[in-house]
Amino acid sequence: MQGQTVAAGQIGLPTAGARVTSARMIEPHAARGLATPAYCQVRGAIDPVDRSAPEIRFALDLPIAWNHKALMMGGGGFDGVIPDTSGPMLAEPFDHVVPPLLRGYAVFASDSGHQAVAGAAPIPAVDAAFALNDEALANFGGAALKKTRDVATYLIRRNYGRAPERTYFAGGSNGGREGLLVAQRWPDDFDGVVVAFPFWNAGTTALTFGAVMNGFAAPGAYLPPAGQALLFNAVMARCDDLDGLKDGLISNVEACDFDPSVLKCAGPAKDTCLTDPQIKALRRYDAKISYPYRTKGRETSYPGFPVFAGADMRGDQQMASTPPVHPALATMPTIAHFWDQFARFAIARDPGFNPLTLDPQHPGEHAERINQVVDLLDADSVNLAPFKARGGKLILYHGLADPIVSPRSTVSYWSRLQAAMGPEAIRGFARFYIIPGYGHGPAGLGAFNPAWDALTELESWSEEGVSPGPQTITDVGPLTRSRPLCEYGTWPRYLGQGDPTVASSFVCAEGD
Repeated sequence: MQGQTVAAGQIGLPTAGARVTSARMIEPHAARGLATPAYCQVRGAIDPVDRSAPEIRFALDLPIAWNHKALMMGGGGFDGVIPDTSGPMLAEPFDHVVPPLLRGYAVFASDSGHQAVAGAAPIPAVDAAFALNDEALANFGGAALKKTRDVATYLIRRNYGRAPERTYFAGGSNGGREGLLVAQRWPDDFDGVVVAFPFWNAGTTALTFGAVMNGFAAPGAYLPPAGQALLFNAVMARCDDLDGLKDGLISNVEACDFDPSVLKCAGPAKDTCLTDPQIKALRRYDAKISYPYRTKGRETSYPGFPVFAGADMRGDQQMASTPPVHPALATMPTIAHFWDQFARFAIARDPGFNPLTLDPQHPGEHAERINQVVDLLDADSVNLAPFKARGGKLILYHGLADPIVSPRSTVSYWSRLQAAMGPEAIRGFARFYIIPGYGHGPAGLGAFNPAWDALTELESWSEEGVSPGPQTITDVGPLTRSRPLCEYGTWPRYLGQGDPTVASSFVCAEGD
């Protein structure tokens, strides 16, 4: 396998071909408590058309005991690193969900066409220097997905003598955007996708990060850790029991009517109250933000974040401990880092540009460039009819406490999908689940950190025609408990009796 090349003509989008840079056998071994089978670890690169652009680096793991299926993993943030193809899908804990490679899948992924540079950004996952190059930006926008899939499928066929019988995709955050893109743009390439908390309108979300963070950069507007805790605890006190149980989770978010003005300082600012500038910045975080200059027919607004309905902004990976500044500090909020990199490299294309001087709602001379970039990064449409017609299946889920990619945004996508195709048609190939208390990703950022074997549900649906029935998810955080996994439009309500740590004591309820 080492030294194998793939001609440009085998790849569905323009490249200069691909090559395998290394291939080695990994013998059976124990990893994180599980027996990992023997597999061939393949690494390679897809060469760009523009010689000044970075290559697309990819990984492909080929198990000796192959199950005749393949799975592509999506990335995260602004990508720049190759996901762990030998690890769990969507980073589920090993002791709850068996990774695809251990199930016999040929697993592949890429860095989306650029390599994050250590130290180039305070948070490596948001290094956006690649956006200075047009081909690299287009690869991140989605082109690398098709290129990587075609190269991996070619190499799988060469290794096993046959193509996969089924090919699936799984990704969260930006990887969720990628999952929706492959289903929409290349419906014949994948039989099913698992999409979690998708950054599907990545460009518009980045603009909203800027609008929100510019608000917190105003004098006296930032919430330090004490203010973050004050807000979160007040929201929980108001809304935690709306689902029938005080358990640290807000399930009935539609009924939560928290008003931050109840925390308003009567006198000087202190840790036990919020100032007018802080409340103003928080309301901006929560509110719908419109971009009236945006190109007709594309994304023109963002629905805001659930900061008054259970989103936990506390901690180093959320609002952190210092306000947004320029030059960026590692201690400023996560979404401030996204805006800093996006504004400097993708919009201004000037590493020295101060992103806090750019108002995303009134961008002046930057409007044309914003339109170009945002239209490139946002999902093209919600037209999944071709994907459905060839038998594709979609499993989508999002946490209700996500302060980075708003669950309201995914609701908007789902509502548009239903409007475009009709609820009955959607029911035939897609499911959308909501998870109260779940933050953003598997890093324990929320009150509820779920383990759920979505891949098995997708397999049963795609391969056996068994549509998903009632689901149960397990919290793998500090608490041991389970809940029903409720489809959007319903939420887990405690029945008022029974063990509150087990799913059978809850029902998926409608309304508020």
